[in-house]
Amino acid sequence: MSGRYIEDYTVGEVIVAPSISFDEDYIIGFAQEYDPQGIHIDRDYAENGPFSGLIASGFQTVAASFASFLRMGYFVETSLAGPGMDEIRWVKPVRPGDSLTPHITVAEARVSKSKPDRGILHLAWDVRNQDGETVLTMSSMTMIKARNG
Repeated sequence: MSGRYIEDYTVGEVIVAPSISFDEDYIIGFAQEYDPQGIHIDRDYAENGPFSGLIASGFQTVAASFASFLRMGYFVETSLAGPGMDEIRWVKPVRPGDSLTPHITVAEARVSKSKPDRGILHLAWDVRNQDGETVLTMSSMTMIKARNG
């Protein structure tokens, strides 16, 4: 797949990305490198902490969800840059044994008026665990090539 151009997205379209499994080693390994807090890396500390057990870093849930979507190939050769993510909310803890599935809704897809060779793609993310419970919500914005630009 060579990616999708801005014209290929439809507002309201829902893209379901492949699920991501979170086991204890995956959680601890990420957190040791990027978010070394006791609730993410120390089983004993986490057991007596506010979540009564080890939980994944919220940054890991964002990164893993985004990577799952990217591996689908939508942005191959068409993504120009991502100016940012907004309204990131970690709604529910992610624990060892959880499997997360990103549900991504196209909130806006438009060709730029000032630069017609590209467009702006706004995505609304709802990442759910194996029980269908939302664990993460966020919105992202990406500049995407236009087909005729």
